[in-house]
Formats: sequence, C-alpha cells, structure tokens
Amino acid sequence: MSTTDEVRVPQPAEPVRLPASSRRPAAAGRRLLVYAVTVWAMVTVVFLLPRAVPGDPLGYYDNGLDSPLSPEYRAVLAARYHLDQPLVSQYRSYLGELLHGDLGESITARQPVSRLIRQRLPWTLLLVGTSLAVSSAVGFAAGVSAAWRRGGRTDRRLLTAMTVLHGVPEYALAVLVLLVLAARVPLFPAVGAYTPYMDSWGVLRKTVDVAYHLALPALALSLGLVGTKFLLVRNTTVSVLGQEYMLLARAKGLSERRLKYRHASRNVLLPFVTVLGLQVAFAAGGSLFVETVFGYPGLASLMLPAVQDLDFPLLEGCFLMLALLVLTVNLLLDLVYARLDPRVGAE
Repeated sequence: MSTTDEVRVPQPAEPVRLPASSRRPAAAGRRLLVYAVTVWAMVTVVFLLPRAVPGDPLGYYDNGLDSPLSPEYRAVLAARYHLDQPLVSQYRSYLGELLHGDLGESITARQPVSRLIRQRLPWTLLLVGTSLAVSSAVGFAAGVSAAWRRGGRTDRRLLTAMTVLHGVPEYALAVLVLLVLAARVPLFPAVGAYTPYMDSWGVLRKTVDVAYHLALPALALSLGLVGTKFLLVRNTTVSVLGQEYMLLARAKGLSERRLKYRHASRNVLLPFVTVLGLQVAFAAGGSLFVETVFGYPGLASLMLPAVQDLDFPLLEGCFLMLALLVLTVNLLLDLVYARLDPRVGAE
C-alpha cells in the first residue's frame, strides 16, 4: 500500500427517519392510548373513592326516612345497588353499567344519575368555561403589558395585585365578592343562576338574565385563576425581550404593537397552553366552592348532599363527569400544543 493511499473507515449508516407527516398519526395514536389508560385509572379511582369513606349508604338513607326500612326491603335495595356483593363483583358491575352508558340511580333522590347530572352539569360548564376564558384573556394581556413596562408603576401595581390574588383561595374571593358587590353595593344578585318563572321571556332577555346572575360567580373564580396566568406570561415575556431576534426586529423599525403581539406573544403561547391545561382541574375544583357560596345550581348542589348521605351512584357520577371534563380538555390542549410546536407533534 502506498503512502498516499488513505485508509477509509466505514461510517455508520444514517438512521432512517420517517417524514414528520407520517409520524404524526403514530403520535396521535399514542396520546389516545394514554388517554384511554388514564380514563380507566380514573374510573377505578372514582369507584374506590366513595367506598373509602366509612359508613353504610343504606344506613344514611334509613336515617332520613320517617319509618325504618324493613329487613326485606333493605335486602332488595342492597341487591339493587350491588351492595351485597364483594368489592371485586361491585367493580365488575360498575364497569359493565358504564360501558352501557348507565350511571345508575341515586339512592336518596331515587332518580337516574344521568338525569340529575344533565340538569346541573351545563351550569358548571358555563361557569368554568367563562372563568377560564376571562382569566386567560385578562392574564395574557396584562402579563404582556406589564412585561413591556417592566420596572414601571403599572408593572409594580399589577405584580403586587396578581401576587395577592394568586395566594387567596377561591372560597375567600367568592365571599369577598358576594359581600362587596351583592350585599354592601347590591349591583348583582347574590344567589341563583336565573330569575324564577322566566319561561315566558324571550331568548335575548333570558340570556341577559343568565349572564347577570353569572357575573359574580364568574368574577370570583376568574380572580382565583388570573394570578397564575399573569405571572407566567409576564416572566416569560421578560425573558423573551432580551432575545436576539427581538433586538433584530426592533432594529428593523417594527412597531411596538407588532413587536408585542406578533413576536413576543407568540413565544409565550406554548407555556401558556400548558398552564391552561393544568388550571382546568383547579377551575373545576374551585367552581364547587364558588357554586356553594352563591347557591349556583351546578354539580356542587349534587355533590354536597351526596357526600353527606354517602350516595355512591351520585358521587361516582359527579366525580366521573368532573374527571372526564379535565381529561378531555387536557387532551384537546395537548393536540393544540402539538399544532403550535410541530416538534412535539412529530415525537
């Protein structure tokens, strides 16, 4: 071999990478599989949670009657609600009924749980959805504006106010809003979701009346959610402002509005969507406290009596609806996140 000959070392072959478009269905399939496994785990927890509370559901039901249950009728009720079976058999019966879309019958109300939930769930969805939308819009806009004026008077005031709101629980905010805007200055109704006997009203008048009653509960829940969003958006925007592409965009002479909402805000969307998904669970839980304070006819009006009476089917149905709400919204936001960041969608 001559000295001019080169020894060629074989290089490892490059891994074959599929196009991003072909990887996305597989990624979506994995997300759906994770979602299905999570739903099964959640259903199991929903089944076990009421049964972890000490007590006998039929005993609570018996205490609320004028005359005690006869042993024969008590045995009939125990068989009807599968309370005479071992825990594993109860679980199998529960899963079988769920697969057929049957949530069972309330022990105390003696009505189908699905009917009771259909009457109350829309009010909870309206409250949670409105509060998330309002807090997201206010928190995002205020966070970007405060970061743009960082160190100024507006920034300091907003930062102080949002930090205080971030540390106050929802029920305390609800009581404060109720005392100020319904008791001391009666601008809004203190309880309820609509005016009684409004069946003869027109659609527009009914809509205005529902929004009028929704104002205070939505305000209380929004105040409890806006602090976290504001702090995230402000801190993320401050870190973005020092990036090279922002300095280059400013050097090109772009307007402040374009810099703020087309360059800086776009990079805040990814962490903002992540926090929004996490806040859905807090909003669903906080709505129960807010509904209780304002006498709002949502799921809280079903869950509190169900806890007191140890109504297994009604508790399971309410917990299931709240858990499915949180999981479904997080799945949708996960898909939105993958849309905003193609790198995530291609994983």
